Order: sequence, then structure tokens, then C-alpha cells
Amino acid sequence: MKIICIGRNYADHIAELHNETPAAPVIFLKPETALVQRGQPFFYPDFSTDIHYELELVLRISKNGRHIDAAFAHTYFDAIGLGLDFTARDLQSELKKKGLPWELAKAFDGSAPISPTFRPVAEFADLANINFRLEVNGETRQTGNSSLMLHPFAQIISFVSRYITLKQGDLLFTGTPAGVGPVQVGDQLVGYLEDEKLLEIAIK
Repeated sequence: MKIICIGRNYADHIAELHNETPAAPVIFLKPETALVQRGQPFFYPDFSTDIHYELELVLRISKNGRHIDAAFAHTYFDAIGLGLDFTARDLQSELKKKGLPWELAKAFDGSAPISPTFRPVAEFADLANINFRLEVNGETRQTGNSSLMLHPFAQIISFVSRYITLKQGDLLFTGTPAGVGPVQVGDQLVGYLEDEKLLEIAIK
């Protein structure tokens, strides 16, 4: 399986990091070793002093496809969960200054915790109106809604599949809203999909 991530998909997050708004989805990949599953902790790496959380809606791809028409994109994922795109912001800033890829800052081991469970798509009345939020040590830091995406689910799937074949079991991170910030050892992060606690992870 592979982890495909979409960057700069919420206008307020683009603004808080002073980035340019892209005309097309920004795509990067994480390896399978980035996954943190079943509520395991995230261990702060020794190569960064500025790890940031980014909570995202994650789509679980349910069948293989390439060159998928946006009108049929909804048939290519069967469940939605939560994921954290941990980012070594200090490394990312240096890489961006040099015009280099972001992989060292985005794809390191443990950089993609996901919720132990995903909710079936059929449980959502409107895929364009899904609420999610992140609490850090009991304080709400991020709130998002899928209606605020610059590129909605169908457009993302169609765009990605023009370049990369989607396969059953792939995970698609769909971008993060504003409110990102640093984590410290000892922090407890809890993610909610609608009002259901779906993701909980400790920083060690």
C-alpha cells in the first residue's frame, strides 16, 4: 500500500504558512513505515526540534483505478478516518529554501499516525460537510470541515489517478485546516470525526 498526501488544500492553512495558493493539488508521498497504528505512541525524532501536527481526513481506497473520472471517484473509496501528517517544520523550511523535495520533513518513520478505525462512507449524509477537530492536551487546536477544501474528494482522486494508479488499501490524506503547531514530549493528541473520538496518540 502507499500513502498519498495532499498539501495546501485549505485556504486558511495556506495563509497561516504564507504559501501561494496552488492551481492544482499538491501531492507528496509517505512510505508504509510512516504509519503509526493501533494507538501506538509517536516517538519524537532526534533530527528535528520543531515537529508540527496536521490533522486530516483520510480516505481508504477500496479498488484499483487509474484515469478516474471525477463523476465516478466516489466509488473508489469506502471509508473515512483521521490521520496526522507530522511535519518536521525546521527541516521543511530549509528544504524549501533550497528548492529541494520535502521527503525528509514529511516521510520519516512514524510521521503518519492513523485512526484505528475508519467509518464507512455510507454513514455520512454529505461528504462535502464532514466536521473534524484536534485537541492537544484537552484544548481544541484545529477545526475543519470538508466543505472548505479547495480540491474536494472527487477532484483529488481524479487528479492523483492521472499520474499514480490507486490500489485497494491505499490511504489518501486530504489536507489540513489552519491551527497547526508544534508538539512536545508528553503531549496527548485526540482527533474527533464529527463528535466521535477516533484518534488518540501520545508524544514520547
